[in-house]
Amino acid sequence: MIEEIQKRPFVRPLFLWITGILCYAFLPTSLLLYVLGVLSALIFLFLGFSWGRGHAELQYDSRWIWGAIVSVLIVCLAVEVCWYSDRRIALVNEPASSLDLLATKAQYSLVNTFDRLRLSDEEKSILATLTLGYKKAMSRETKRRFSLAGVSHILAVSGFHVAVICGFLSFFCSFMPRWGIGRWIRYIILVGSLWGFVFIIGLAPSAVRAALMLSLYLTGRALRRVTDGYNTLAAAAFCMLAYNPYYLFDVGFQLSYLAVFFILFLVPRFKEWIVVRNPLLAMPWEWITVSIAAQIGTALLCFYYFGQFSTVFLFTNLPVTLLAMFLIPFAFLWLGYPVDFYGYGWIQKIVEGLVHGMVRVVDVFSALPYATITGRFSFFEMLGGYGFLVLCLIYMKIREPKVLLAALTLLLIISVKILIELFLIAGN
Repeated sequence: MIEEIQKRPFVRPLFLWITGILCYAFLPTSLLLYVLGVLSALIFLFLGFSWGRGHAELQYDSRWIWGAIVSVLIVCLAVEVCWYSDRRIALVNEPASSLDLLATKAQYSLVNTFDRLRLSDEEKSILATLTLGYKKAMSRETKRRFSLAGVSHILAVSGFHVAVICGFLSFFCSFMPRWGIGRWIRYIILVGSLWGFVFIIGLAPSAVRAALMLSLYLTGRALRRVTDGYNTLAAAAFCMLAYNPYYLFDVGFQLSYLAVFFILFLVPRFKEWIVVRNPLLAMPWEWITVSIAAQIGTALLCFYYFGQFSTVFLFTNLPVTLLAMFLIPFAFLWLGYPVDFYGYGWIQKIVEGLVHGMVRVVDVFSALPYATITGRFSFFEMLGGYGFLVLCLIYMKIREPKVLLAALTLLLIISVKILIELFLIAGN
């Protein structure tokens, strides 16, 4: 496991940066300053004693000390960035950047355009949420139905939406040469359009994460370098938390990164366990594996924050995802298409039909009995559940029986705790 982390240079700085944010958020200021002061003093003492020794062997043998020094510096820098963000918000009464305000204005300028569509107010709110990330017009009942159907993630503009936009743009740029200057023009168009889309939808944390990951991936492709999904994910998280440390406590940020991590880890293993060679079934099977992996990664967090989990997500994700995959690009094509041009009416009918179809699927499945499981996990139950999942992932990687025993022991402890609580509730 240590070797796997060493292969990905952004993983360790990310963990240290998160440690600094958590220390600033939960430790008393006096204790935090005391600990950081002691660690800084130890660093200076070490540098003073080691100065001038000049033996390469000694320096190599002490490399773990240098690693500890760098770790302390990263944690201190994270604490300083958190302090600066607090001061900025307190003094200016706005986020660390005015980009959020500009993005909101750009978003509002497009929302009213949907009034030209022959849709109900509910359907317009769904379309505005799906394409522009504008959620203020959506009613609680609509959100509840999407949640019961297990497709509420479609309403949160995230990696799926960014990937659809990127795929749509890649299709239109497919005529451009993939070598020489053409490769870089294609790269600039794709990356610029991605960030333009993220800006329009209000710089949502999940969308920023996806755009960062895709930008890093496209940069690697343009430079003809091999990319690593885990390292790209860690780099995107590090950049976002460096910009705004409080993204760490955003529910969308947590759900987004957990879903992507479990997708990266579990989907290849699902494909190894069940090999589908039929090309007509391969893509639906891939969507199913992605959906299962994402649900495994986010189920505990959903129980902790929302107190419910959908049981019909396997049946709803495929049709709703397919409809959204066509609806998002057609909606943006309709927004940018001149009203007087030929074909405008056809594009509008396609958009309206796709919205009607999506709402129909959600209504049918959300009305089914037992479409959702209700129950709320405590923080420690949620934490223990993720500890169990992490141990299972480690066991799948190294096949060590001790790790499996630890995972089962942790699961037993959590199960006993939940059963005791249920008996106490039943007794009252």
